[in-house]
Parts: sequence; C-alpha cells; structure tokens
Amino acid sequence: MTSPEQGRLAPLLARGEVAALMAALNRDGEEARIVGGAVRNALLGEDVADIDIATTALPEETVRRAKAAGFKPVPTGIEHGTITVVVAGMPFEVTTLRRDVETDGRHAVVAFGRDFREDALRRDFTINALGLDAGGSLHDYAGGVGDLAARRVRFIGQARERIAEDYLRILRFFRFHARYGAGEPDKAALEACTEGRAGLEGLSRERVRAELLKLLAAPRAGSTLRAMAGAGLLVPVIGGVPQLSRFEAIAGDGEQGGDRVHPDFRLAALAVLTREDAARLREKLRLSNAESGRIEAIALALETVSGRESLPALAELRETAHGVGTDAVAAALVLLNATAGAARAEEGQTLIAGLGQTPRFLPSGKDLLALGVAAGPLLGQVLEQARRDWIAAGCPAGRDEQMALVAKAAAMLSPA
Repeated sequence: MTSPEQGRLAPLLARGEVAALMAALNRDGEEARIVGGAVRNALLGEDVADIDIATTALPEETVRRAKAAGFKPVPTGIEHGTITVVVAGMPFEVTTLRRDVETDGRHAVVAFGRDFREDALRRDFTINALGLDAGGSLHDYAGGVGDLAARRVRFIGQARERIAEDYLRILRFFRFHARYGAGEPDKAALEACTEGRAGLEGLSRERVRAELLKLLAAPRAGSTLRAMAGAGLLVPVIGGVPQLSRFEAIAGDGEQGGDRVHPDFRLAALAVLTREDAARLREKLRLSNAESGRIEAIALALETVSGRESLPALAELRETAHGVGTDAVAAALVLLNATAGAARAEEGQTLIAGLGQTPRFLPSGKDLLALGVAAGPLLGQVLEQARRDWIAAGCPAGRDEQMALVAKAAAMLSPA
C-alpha cells in the first residue's frame, strides 16, 4: 500500500529529467538521493523548483557520468563537491556526501564521505534533512516528517552547537519559521539564537542581507519579526528601531503575506523613517545601488509627507514625485497611512490614484530651441519653470496647453 508521503513524492521521481539523472548516478556501486528542500516541499504539496541531489560519487565521477549520459556538467562548486548538471535545460546541484571536519561560526571545513545519515545530520533543521532514494523510499534521520506535519522548525541535535557552526543559522531559523512554521518559535531554538546573537556581528553583510530579505518575504514575517525583536535579535540586524506595526500592516501575516509586496518596500516599511535610516541600511546590509536608491527615494518622500496634520495636496506630491519618482511618493503614502484610520487611508489612496493618472510633461529642449530660446543653462531654467507652472495648473495633458506654459516661462525668463 502506498503511504500518503510516497504518493506526494512519486511525481518528483517521475519527472523525465529527474529519472534520467538518477539512472545515470545510481549504478556501479554509487548511490544518489534527492535531498533537502525538494523533498520537503513535495511532502507539503508545494511546487518544487530547485532539486538538489546528494551522491556517494566523488565530483570527478559525477562529471564523468554526466558527460557519458549526454548531460552538461558545470563545476560550480567543485571544491566543495558540487557539480551543476544540466539535463534537458534543467539544472541540478549534485553534491558529494560530506562530513564536517572543522567549523568557526562562519565557514566549515568538510571532507567527502559515503554516509547519507552523517551527511543529513550535518544540516541545520530537521525539515531540511530529508532524503528520497531512486526506489521511492523516504529517509528521515532527524524526525523531519513529524516536524513538518506539526509546522515546527527545529534544529538537528543541540541548537547551540548548530548555531556555533555558522551564526547565519540564527537568521535562517527565523526565515524558515516564517516560511514553514506555525505558532511560537521552538523554545530551545529561540533560547540558543538569543544566546548566540553576538555571532551575527562576524557575518558578512551580504549574507545577512540575503537572509533578511528572504525572511521579509515569508508568509508569517510579521509575527516572526516580533519574536526576533522580543529576543533582542532584530535591532542588531537592521541597526535601528523596527516599525513592526507598520510592517505588519503592509505585508500581512498569512499564507500569502509578503509575496505581494516588493522586497525593498518591505525593508523600508520595517526600518525607514528618514534618509538617515536609508543610509544606515545601505551600509549595514551592503545594499546594491538599485536597492539603496529605491529605499532612499522612499525615505525622502516620507520626509515630505510625514509630520503634518493633514496630507499634502496633489500638486505638492506631484512636485515631490518629480524629484524622487511617483512610485516612491506612492510608497511613502502607503507607509504613512498603514496604521492610520479608515478615512485617512482612503484619502491617501485617492492621492495615489491621482499621482498615477498624472499625464506626461511633453515639451523638450528641442521645442524651446524652436521657440528661439538660446542653447545653454536657460533651456533648463525655462523647462523647469514651465513644468512647475504645469503642475500648478493641474497637469493639463494637451500639448498645446503645455507649450503655452513653456512660451510664458520663456518670455518671463529670457533676457530682454
């Protein structure tokens, strides 16, 4: 009789590319199994995108077998035992079984092995230590199936020891709890994360940034961030006071939660009130120029709309949008009104709709030259004045009306 678990896992093994690769790897004394997230998500009935495979074969043998089967092997991490094998356009990470030799809280020195159990138990969480062999048998060395059913994220073995191996596991714990957990975080894990929080300072900012952005996108990010804040773990990560209520208001806290919200906006919602906050995040998390630019624009817009008894007029918002972008102003309005009353929020939505309906300002320097405005700084001055007059006039869409404003500005600013 087929168990419910086997029924959920069977389609994974039945995929043509998976079956072909497993057939090439499982012969002549070597064994390969699907491991980790692919097995976990298949058991949950979720889509499986990335499929990782663990094998007893050494990397060089994996390469040889992949080539012999007509696949494309790419040595993406051969020093760590990982070969990316491309089968019919689909990439698989195939990694030789490993065992830890030495860890320092940031990196691990590993040696290749042949023991699937040992390889599984060196992973972080029980729900990530699952394996599926070519015959359809599920291998669970750490109680991951039970934890998955209970929606519980739990470290393998002693939580303190696993965290000391790599302090990034603190953030990974909360990220996985926000994605797969339910209720309160595992008590032993939470205590170990709290005790090990000083280790976060030694992590690269890029690794912290990557984990934090994934956490913010998880379905139960809001309640998880509250748990982090309560344990004193959130301020060290973002470097400032978190805006938890505002984050929960814009990201939600349910099955689909933050998936609807852009990651930079989520980060701004959690941690930005002023441009100084944006600058701090840029350095603290080593944000990309694009990420930093979007968050700084939201911060500048927030400074414009915040601290008032009433919301700015649409004309003022359009003026601000000219400098930082319509999206940034709209984002600032959403954040400002996230925890406001219904009437204020409705007014904000009306203003956002008005911003979105702003027509384009069509005149260009070429048009000014045709009017006889001399080339040079005066061109920009006339265009800027005309654009301001256009906003004050309610942003008429017609080119003739806009050009009339340009002609008026040119007459006012041009030398007599």
